[in-house]
Amino acid sequence: MPGRILIVEDEREMRVLVEKGLQRRGFQPVAVAAADEALQRISAEDFDTVLTDLRMPGMDGLALCERIVLNRPDIPVVVVTAFGSLETAVAAIRAGAYDFITKPIDLDALVLVLERAVQHRALRAEVRRLRQALGEREDDGALVGESPALKQAYALIDRVADVDATVLITGESGTGKEVAARALHARGRRKEGPFVAINCAAMPEQLLESELFGHAKGAFTDAKAARTGLFVKANGGTLFLDEVGELPLTLQPKLLRALQERVVRPVGGDTEMPFDARIVAATNRDLELAVEEDRFREDLYYRLNVIGIELPPLRARGNDVLLLSQRFVEQFASRTGKRVDGLSPAAAQRLLAYGWPGNVRELQNCIERAVALTSFEQLTVDDLPERVRNYSTPRVVPENTDASELVTLEELERRYIHRVLEAVGGSRTLAARILGVDRKTLYRKLERGDGDGKDAARDAKKP
Repeated sequence: MPGRILIVEDEREMRVLVEKGLQRRGFQPVAVAAADEALQRISAEDFDTVLTDLRMPGMDGLALCERIVLNRPDIPVVVVTAFGSLETAVAAIRAGAYDFITKPIDLDALVLVLERAVQHRALRAEVRRLRQALGEREDDGALVGESPALKQAYALIDRVADVDATVLITGESGTGKEVAARALHARGRRKEGPFVAINCAAMPEQLLESELFGHAKGAFTDAKAARTGLFVKANGGTLFLDEVGELPLTLQPKLLRALQERVVRPVGGDTEMPFDARIVAATNRDLELAVEEDRFREDLYYRLNVIGIELPPLRARGNDVLLLSQRFVEQFASRTGKRVDGLSPAAAQRLLAYGWPGNVRELQNCIERAVALTSFEQLTVDDLPERVRNYSTPRVVPENTDASELVTLEELERRYIHRVLEAVGGSRTLAARILGVDRKTLYRKLERGDGDGKDAARDAKKP
């Protein structure tokens, strides 16, 4: 990654040698002979990195480094010296130098250091830009990111925050569905009321029914006193039904009636109780498919999905990975009291390349682990989990393709999708992940090619 480099070197021959060498490697070097002149140039111009000699008449390289760090902390400083002792290196780093290289200068080694420094500056600038664009949304439950898909979700959350219509939030596990639900609550007119959450997959059916609707005294063996359900407890606020796709079929009619009539009947009770709460539901399941397979009531699905908000997977959010990573670094560094301020360029590249099947939750766990293990002020590749360090993009390549057969791109795509489905045993979720599309996109492509996406997926399972 070539960039604009300010060279500070008092020896003319060395200055010219380095300047010409960097020019040949694609950099844009500007050479000066003294620290004072360097400070003047930095105040008037922008540079990606400063390369300075350590021993110079007047202000030396360490003093210059300290001045740059104080006045332009965004510009990395690389110190060059013939005195390559450990003490000198430590002094340079303590002065705020990004890196340290010794004479005689190996041009290849220097280019590598400068490329890392330029990339480091670019990454930090990108994080700052993303933060500014995001408007530093913090504690109101906002999601962190700037990708188009996430911006679309932001916009929809803002538009419907004050509307009491039921909302269904969909997305893979770990994409931040509860965070989005809390954002809806925090930005809406019910924000002063309670936010009540329940995971519909986390408890047995009888207990779940009692939690949601309440129960009367004596309704079952352990019901020694009446209990108010969460629908009523959420009065004036929001009831969040997480993993609603796991709701047992036997409870779905009761939930449907509650949503339609805005009343609930406690288990074992004779009297219906009205409630006044906004309902937000979330699922990582494909409820349309569950309806087709008779695992979820169609009328309940449409009652829940009055307004749908789909959260994109992290792998589809580009540089959001870096913004989230920086946020988590700061969060966990603060908790642990460690001085860790960001990512090395190499670590950032690995994080961007990884597929994140566990989405934001997996990234958060990854950064928490890395901060706990690191011995440096920046997270390195070695601090990352092995699966992230060694990740390579999965590829499935059709075999025995007849090069003489002329077909349309659409037909070629259809055949490729079928080969991927065959390779993964018909799993549409895994096929979509390998192809780099969401499941809805995969279904549309299958339906366009076959007339029936379900038949295509079924056919893929046949030997």
